[in-house]
Amino acid sequence: MTTINPQQPDTSSPPTKKTNPLTWLRKNLFSTWYNSLITITIFAVFFQMAKGFLIWATTQAKWAVISANLSLFFVGRFPKDEYWRLWLILGIIIFLSGLTWGTLARNSPKLFSINSLIGLTLTGLVILSVTGLIVVLLPISIFYRFLLLGMVVFLVATAWGGKQIARKIPNLAKWLPFAWFLSFFIVLWLMTGGVILESVSTNNWGGLLLTVYMAVVGIVLCFPFGVILALGRQSTLPVIRWLCTLYIEIIRGVPLITILFMGQVMLPFFLPADWRPDRVLRAIVGLTMFSAAYLAENVRGGLQSIPRGQTEAAKALGLNTPLSLILIVLPQALKSVIPAIVGQFISLFQDTTLLAIVGLVELLGISRSILANPRYIGRYAEVYLFIGVMYWLICFAMSQASKRLEKQLNVDNY
Repeated sequence: MTTINPQQPDTSSPPTKKTNPLTWLRKNLFSTWYNSLITITIFAVFFQMAKGFLIWATTQAKWAVISANLSLFFVGRFPKDEYWRLWLILGIIIFLSGLTWGTLARNSPKLFSINSLIGLTLTGLVILSVTGLIVVLLPISIFYRFLLLGMVVFLVATAWGGKQIARKIPNLAKWLPFAWFLSFFIVLWLMTGGVILESVSTNNWGGLLLTVYMAVVGIVLCFPFGVILALGRQSTLPVIRWLCTLYIEIIRGVPLITILFMGQVMLPFFLPADWRPDRVLRAIVGLTMFSAAYLAENVRGGLQSIPRGQTEAAKALGLNTPLSLILIVLPQALKSVIPAIVGQFISLFQDTTLLAIVGLVELLGISRSILANPRYIGRYAEVYLFIGVMYWLICFAMSQASKRLEKQLNVDNY
């Protein structure tokens, strides 16, 4: 009769080696004498850079140029009496974002876990500290600080409510895309006015408001256009294939600034004398045309990565060519090129800075207008650092969202 020792270690799985921080540092940064020398040199350089920046930011920088022009940075010359529209727009976006977050958290509890809330809080603190050291250095009123806190609380409360509603109404997730689509037209109506609201000219749009609007509209329009161009370039019909190829190659061979100048200056010569498109509309057309050509090549790469057997299997199941493309081929192709597509969207968002050259006062253009004020001459470092951090935060958020989407769609194992 054999006895089993309950303390006997389990040999079915290999033992895991625990490493403390000191062991990790010794192995990765101080393994040899030259690695130690390189590590110390790099840390010394970064320490001197951080020290110099903190001294400049706390003693020499004049952050009043940021706090005194926050409204210009964010909304340009939008009429102050109509600011309530912008707050309503922000409320709609936060509400739909929270509702979407809560709906996704129903099937993925990690999205609304304690760690997620802590991460959101830390992210908010980092944003507040990085964007020009707002809380410490900028003389922002208590009202705006409580307003930022209120927006975070509203987002979390909406997400929690959305999670509870999604559990009771399983079909809520199907209506969210339609709600986002409808919100676009509501936001456009609030920005432009009309019907029962006072009209606001696009000449008064500016700052971050115009930048985000141009980027969002450009992304929404260039995506389907780019997919159609990619499918057209893969078409078996010679005329369609040649036309799509000609368009893609011509647009990709021309700088974006040239297309923007053509849209702003030359387009009116080809239109009736009594019809002059809005400058914002012309810029949107230029951005869409340019980005769609590059996006088409990204999508075409995804289409070429799909094995021919997928199409043959779809035909064997009785699906015609459009259905096999929509249901079988295109979802797999788009999933495989998510990083490239998101990279193109980030590039489109950054390309909006060229609009300042054609007379639109987006975020970079409004910064140049502020620096032209005699009171703020020479404050280039503060202004450009502020808008640079804003661009980085938005682009970083887009890249993180793409990583989440890749993980959710299991792209790595595709």
